[in-house]
Amino acid sequence: MNTEDCILFSGGASGAEGGFGESAENFGVEEVNFTFEGHQIVRERGRRVLNREELKKGDVSLEYVSRLMNRRYTEGPLFRKVLQSIWYQINDGQEIYVVGLIQEDKTVRGGTGWGAEFAKLCNKPLYVFDQSVSDWFRWSGSDWLGCAEAPVIGHAHFTCTGTRNLEDAGRAAIKELFERSFS
Repeated sequence: MNTEDCILFSGGASGAEGGFGESAENFGVEEVNFTFEGHQIVRERGRRVLNREELKKGDVSLEYVSRLMNRRYTEGPLFRKVLQSIWYQINDGQEIYVVGLIQEDKTVRGGTGWGAEFAKLCNKPLYVFDQSVSDWFRWSGSDWLGCAEAPVIGHAHFTCTGTRNLEDAGRAAIKELFERSFS
């Protein structure tokens, strides 16, 4: 795949998103980092500030997200905007890559989990590098399956997101994903 045709959609936050962005830049892949006024991000390259009307398009019921994710989320405006910006990340990507932790209830821990759940609802190819076991998994439609071979980015427009607590194994997984996909 030609890197000049590729776009990484992300949120530009510290941790996994910053790591994905660094790899994208190193390989000459364009970035679009969705954010909103007052949100702190580490990736300025491709920064796309969403306005109030755009954020509303990504609005979702916090009650629904809480039930789907089997946990309680805050009603705060900052968290709502984060969820709204994740809608753009997942909506624009043709396949989704996440670094995080798969929990027993088959959700991914943290705000990143909403991105993974939304990808499932949209029936998009979804891969998670679970830092707790240092391995890649793909969503089958009903369960997480270990990847026989590490994934390769197969679509020109892809989304990468994940935990703010990026560990060495997660950092290496990001770097290796881009090396496999674009070298």
